[in-house]
Amino acid sequence: MLRLFQTCKGGRFTGVLQSVALVLREFSAPANALQDYRKDHGTDDVHMLFRHCTKLQSAKCLHARLIVSQAIQNVCVSAKLVNLYCYLGSLALARHAFDNIHNRDVYAWNAMVSGYVRSGSSSEAIKCFSLFMMTSGLQPDYRTFPSVLKACRSLLDGMKIHCSALKYGFVWDVFVAASLVHLYCRYGPVANARRLFDEMPVRDMGSWNAMISGYCQSGNAEEALALSKELKVMDAVTIVSLLAACTEAGDFVRGVLIHVYSIKHGLDSELYVSNKLIDMYAESGNLKGCQRVFDEMVVRDLITWNSMIKAYEVNEQPVKALRLFEEMRIQPDCLTLISLASTLAQLGDVRGGRSVQGFVLRKGWLLEDVTVGNTVVDMYAKLGLVDSARAVFDWLPSKDVISCNTIISGYAQNGFATEAIEMYNEMEEEEGGEITPNQGTWVSVLPACSQSGALRQGMKIHGRLLKNGLCSDVFIGTSLADMYGKCGRLEDALSLFYQIPRVSSVPWNTLIACHGLHGHGEKAMTLFREMLDEGVKPDHITFVTLLSACSHSGLVDEGRWLFELMQREYNIAPSLKHYGCMVDLFGRAGQLETAFNFIKAMPVQPDASIWGALLGACRVHGDVDLGKVASEHLFEVEPEHVGYHVLLSNMYASAGKWEGVDEIRGKGLRKTPGWSSMEVNNKVEVFYTGNQTHPMYEEIYKELRLLHEKMKMIGYVPDHRFVLQDVEDDEKEHILMSHSERLAIAFALVTTPPKTRIQIFKNLRVCSDCHSVTKFMSRITEREIVVRDSNRFHHFKDGVCSCGDYW
Repeated sequence: MLRLFQTCKGGRFTGVLQSVALVLREFSAPANALQDYRKDHGTDDVHMLFRHCTKLQSAKCLHARLIVSQAIQNVCVSAKLVNLYCYLGSLALARHAFDNIHNRDVYAWNAMVSGYVRSGSSSEAIKCFSLFMMTSGLQPDYRTFPSVLKACRSLLDGMKIHCSALKYGFVWDVFVAASLVHLYCRYGPVANARRLFDEMPVRDMGSWNAMISGYCQSGNAEEALALSKELKVMDAVTIVSLLAACTEAGDFVRGVLIHVYSIKHGLDSELYVSNKLIDMYAESGNLKGCQRVFDEMVVRDLITWNSMIKAYEVNEQPVKALRLFEEMRIQPDCLTLISLASTLAQLGDVRGGRSVQGFVLRKGWLLEDVTVGNTVVDMYAKLGLVDSARAVFDWLPSKDVISCNTIISGYAQNGFATEAIEMYNEMEEEEGGEITPNQGTWVSVLPACSQSGALRQGMKIHGRLLKNGLCSDVFIGTSLADMYGKCGRLEDALSLFYQIPRVSSVPWNTLIACHGLHGHGEKAMTLFREMLDEGVKPDHITFVTLLSACSHSGLVDEGRWLFELMQREYNIAPSLKHYGCMVDLFGRAGQLETAFNFIKAMPVQPDASIWGALLGACRVHGDVDLGKVASEHLFEVEPEHVGYHVLLSNMYASAGKWEGVDEIRGKGLRKTPGWSSMEVNNKVEVFYTGNQTHPMYEEIYKELRLLHEKMKMIGYVPDHRFVLQDVEDDEKEHILMSHSERLAIAFALVTTPPKTRIQIFKNLRVCSDCHSVTKFMSRITEREIVVRDSNRFHHFKDGVCSCGDYW
């Protein structure tokens, strides 16, 4: 006992002193208890005692017994004690026990190094290994290197350990070689790892798994799949790695074959294999495959439920995702709530969205995890609650670049282009800010520039991207091309288009859509042919943009051909968007009966957009009877949509059927106010229809009156059908004169030099009278006037519009 107290003096091991009392109470003869056990059971059986120590206090008690019985002098026992303390999480006690081993062997050193590695103390593990190599006089063994290689946090550290392994001849040991392969896959060129792998004389399953997972982690999914072809046998770890590679490479046929292999060999029952199978099927859009795997699982964990909910959410089946969440009997985590928030946003469930915010507030996740905060901001933005999104954004205690990108895209998606640009400018102007714009920032803000016609702001961003050498990035380059195209600069859009990689359909779709907006249907078709010549496969979005371009250009025959082509050659089943484009195509061309018959022959139930397209065409062509039929179907599908009620009201007003107008207006519906914007002197000016509060109100209306007199002299006759109030003709002329695009044009005429090009952006469709007036204005003022309405671009010059009066 005296030796025990001498060992523990000075507070170096005070826990042992507390344990002595326990020893004395539990054993009538503490000094001889362990010796008696050894006599009865043999020396090796001492190690059985370690298995019963599951708490730190019992480990200290055992330590005391070992000291009292002098068994601690056995280096193997001491090393196991070091291992035990490391396992229980007390590195300080482990290091104390290690330091008191006087005759340390390789096993003791390995125990201390691996203990540091398991606890995450990588630097201490490296230091301990270095001390071992320099002071012990011992040689490491094959167990030393796998542990210390896990501790390496840089390629340089790994290469030093690699040299030591070469020196002592352990580099061809299967465990050491596999550890080196894993290290080079993490920190070095994967080619180095592959060279080591190829030179291995013997490979076990761990070696194969290390190389395959290394390829996957470095983004070389194709190489991982190619290597796996040499495998004759796979285990669960291999299957998980290969399923991840199939997902990354988009090789879902191979993924199904791996699934079959796992069923054949009974590996699909492994929980993490089933979870990875759900992820793979979800990525391929095969929700039936996901559900089948899920239904056959005997055991499900939180990852399983999260994977299934996310699968339905990502594939836009929010009802099923929500139903799965309601079936959960496991406490949700952050990932569950992230998927749930997106699901509720898809459903437009504001009440549910606020419940999610309340839940994450109670859990404290909004304060602790910026990802959760970003998700809540994104959810409110998608629900259209921009003020709530901004409130949560401002309240977040910590923000990252994704937070800023989310609020910028939220503003842009909800039509708040000016606010999106202001938010971006705040990011740029913040001196020494921690948040630096990235690819997502520019891809989010450039559409805002397109919406508001902020061409100068877009050009400024273009300059920043040129400086950073990012214009060749396919997403940024495509966004820039889209911005120039939608700001009326098709030549610049085309120039950018031919500078970026065009191996996917995304940039082609963007340029086709831009040409469609400008009414250049023939050019859109030419681009489509170029796309096919370059071997790029069109997708469903390609045909939506092409059909829309044909619709805006009156290319009915071409539209029919494309609709048949996508089904016959590319096996693309028409969606509601494709059907809507065809109805719009026929309707704009005045083929209203053809459009109506097309709707009746559709194999799917028409939605509001399809009936709305027919109603809009009826309004343009004055077919009140068919318009009423379309409106009846429309209000069955979407009875609360204000815009469609207003469209019907306008059609009645154009036909002079004021009783129909009064009936609709009696419902208390409010029309979206018309506005037009333009950029003058680096400032975006916004004009609302009938607005008389502008600082230059007097000059604007004076200019309009002068133009009005000149237009009448050369043949302008006001079209009163587009005045939707039952008033006298004089009042109707005044109402027409106060339409927002006319106010914007007059403002440009009095504030910009002669011959300057005028560009206007309007949130609604240009009425026929304003279209006629703008042609007269371009002729009188000898100016080019460009108007982008909600449908397309109109280029007015010398009294002619680029649309050929077809829009």
